[in-house]
Amino acid sequence: MADSKEKLFSDFPPVSTQEWMDKIMVDLKGADYEKKLVWKTNEGFKVKPFYRQEDLEGLKTTEGLPGEFPFIRGNKKNDNTWYIRQDIQVEDPAEANKKALDLLNKGIDSLGFHIKAKDLNAEYIAVLLKDICCDCIELNFTTCQRHTVQLAELLVAYFKEKGYDPEKLYGSLNFDPIGKMLQKGKDVSPIISQAKNLVEVLADYPHFRCIAVNSLQLNNAGAYIYQELGYALAWGNEYLSRLTEAGVPVDLAAKKIKFNFGISSNYFMEIAKFRAARMLWADIVKAYNPQCECACKMVAHAETSSFNLTLFDAHVNLLRTQTEAMSAAIAGVNSITVSPFDKTYETPNDFSERIARNQQLLLKEESHLNRIVDPAGGSYYIENLTVSIAKQAWDLFLQVEDAGGMVQSVLTEQIQNAVNASNKALHEAVSKRKEILLGTNQYPNFNELAGDKAPLEHKCGCGGGHSHDEEASFAKLETSRAASEFEALRLQTEHSGKRPKAFMLTIGNLAMRQARAQFSCNFLACAGYEVIDNLGFPTVEEGVEAAMKAHADIVVICSSDDEYAEYAIPAFKAVNGRAMFIVAGAPACMEELKAAGIENFIHVRCNVLETLKEYNEKLGIK
Repeated sequence: MADSKEKLFSDFPPVSTQEWMDKIMVDLKGADYEKKLVWKTNEGFKVKPFYRQEDLEGLKTTEGLPGEFPFIRGNKKNDNTWYIRQDIQVEDPAEANKKALDLLNKGIDSLGFHIKAKDLNAEYIAVLLKDICCDCIELNFTTCQRHTVQLAELLVAYFKEKGYDPEKLYGSLNFDPIGKMLQKGKDVSPIISQAKNLVEVLADYPHFRCIAVNSLQLNNAGAYIYQELGYALAWGNEYLSRLTEAGVPVDLAAKKIKFNFGISSNYFMEIAKFRAARMLWADIVKAYNPQCECACKMVAHAETSSFNLTLFDAHVNLLRTQTEAMSAAIAGVNSITVSPFDKTYETPNDFSERIARNQQLLLKEESHLNRIVDPAGGSYYIENLTVSIAKQAWDLFLQVEDAGGMVQSVLTEQIQNAVNASNKALHEAVSKRKEILLGTNQYPNFNELAGDKAPLEHKCGCGGGHSHDEEASFAKLETSRAASEFEALRLQTEHSGKRPKAFMLTIGNLAMRQARAQFSCNFLACAGYEVIDNLGFPTVEEGVEAAMKAHADIVVICSSDDEYAEYAIPAFKAVNGRAMFIVAGAPACMEELKAAGIENFIHVRCNVLETLKEYNEKLGIK
């Protein structure tokens, strides 16, 4: 086999990087290489259009094996199995138990229970876990931060009563005061002192983690990938530092910390993020001099992002969450939750939950992503991404440490301000279509109506009283989804009861009028307007007459830049104020057209959101 490979490749002469570059420059025909082909990422580094073996030279990431320090290639040596997780909001323990048992027969092997603190007692836990084989699956629990120790004690008592071997129990408790601070804007840092007690309660359960780093919150708030990773490392280090200072051995402390990451739709970048995360966390823990390198392993749960989910064309969410789950699986995380596609506007039902489960089952059972450890290892592109993200995240981690650590940075609002700035920048990019949300700011479903759909607000599910109604003491994370402003605009149109008709007055150059009509239809349908496309009109007058017969509220003239000088002003005069008049494009004669009274132009440099808001106002839609 080796010989045949040798022969195959000897048939082709080697091509140098310079030869590739020379060919690229010829094809660019004088265009700027940096501007055209080099990707300037949100993460602060540049990505080249191609990578070669020489780009791996000097990279340490390719030296280790799976299961070996610094675990960049994963914690697992033999396969890439991960837990398929689904969470249950517990209102009634018997009902939750019934649902859990049903899920375990449908491919789920990791359960997450969100429990109200006021309900906690031994009988409640017994009912909740009845007939569940706790040493066959992964169990995860979330309750009010102040009651997590109580929950741990109840679980330990239950496990002992049932005679479970502590070595065989896998799971976690979600104790994360820092996460609560970011979410609520309230200083609950004093309860971090409970972490030591919590760790000691679960000390005999080596695979049951209890201190959580919920950087998923950052992801859902629109943080860039390097921000999520850099802050997650500082977050974990804060807990590790406080535990060791309180006298907890570093090996025990490190083995009780679990990371809950989000997954954005930036496919290759997310694969690189998880690989970089394991490597950097291993280095951080190593600095505490643990007795065993196994303490340096990061346990990472991954959940698909809600930041990019949409209410309109919601089935596109299935494509988003599928690629997200795929990148996390390839990257070798320990468990994955796929969000149901309808979670933005309703409590997920049996159908959407089933689809979400099956998305992972497809990756595992049909694509066999559970069989190969770190298939991305050695990829010229992903190895370089891994190193670049690691560098950016590490720099950010050091900045937080220099500023006094994670808690101090939250109290001084540095973290929230930085992430909220990213949120704002991404909203701005979506409004200008620099970031595309399919079905929302580009290629919307022209005929879709929301009906009873309305955006759902996140609610605290811990049942720990009404603290979420209190005034925030400092800034909290802004969690509005990327699509939220476009959705509000489209819902405003729909709820007004007046759906404007936008008529395409196509005339002149065939290619240009068709292209501009398509552009304009997509542009105006983003606000929920009814769009009427046309094959073309021989004269401006016939086009305007047809528009008036169709009871158009908007007339969009679609032609070539050169022909606007001939057609636009006569068309505008023919409309004579009976409808809003728009020119599709930014022609050289724009100033002349403006002088004639034409105000509205739509083109690729427009802020789509702001333009459509302005049109809604002009059309009396409020």
